[in-house]
Amino acid sequence: MAVSSMHLGVWSWSRQSPELQTECQNGKEAWHGCWCQTGGLSISQSAQLLGFSRTTISRVYKEWCEKGKTSSMRQSCGRKCLVDARGQRRMGRLIQADGKTTLTEITTRYNRGMQQSIWEATTRTTLRRMGYNSRRPHRVPLISTTNRKKRLQFARAHQNLSHR
Repeated sequence: MAVSSMHLGVWSWSRQSPELQTECQNGKEAWHGCWCQTGGLSISQSAQLLGFSRTTISRVYKEWCEKGKTSSMRQSCGRKCLVDARGQRRMGRLIQADGKTTLTEITTRYNRGMQQSIWEATTRTTLRRMGYNSRRPHRVPLISTTNRKKRLQFARAHQNLSHR
C-alpha cells in the first residue's frame, strides 16, 4: 500500500459530514479518530499507515466513540511565556514612545516595572512576534576610512588635469 497519509486524509474527509470535518481539523489526534471511524480500516492498519502506536489509535478511537471528541493536554505543556498579551502591549507602548530605542534600552525599561526580569533574547523574540523585525541598525559611514584616503589621494593627483 503506497498511499500517503495525507492522501488518505483527503479521501476520508470526503465521506464525512461537515460537522465531523471541522472536529477532525481541530487536532491531529481528533483527525486520527475520524480516520479510524470512517476509513473502514482496523486499528492495526490505521496505526501502520499513520505511524502511531496501536495504543494511541485505540485510545483516541475509544474516546471519540464515547465523547464525540478527543482531548489533548499539550496546551498545558512547556514553560509559560514571560511576556503575555499585557506585556506585549506595554512593550508596544515603549516602542511608540521612542521608535529609535535599541534592544538593550527596551529591555531595561521593560524590566524596570516588572517583578520578573527578561533577557534581551526574550525581548527580541517578543518584538519579532509583534511584527518588529529589526531594531535600529548600526550607523556605518558610507565610505570606509581607507577608501576615503585613497579617493582623496586620487583626487589630489588628478586635480590639475584639464578636461579634453
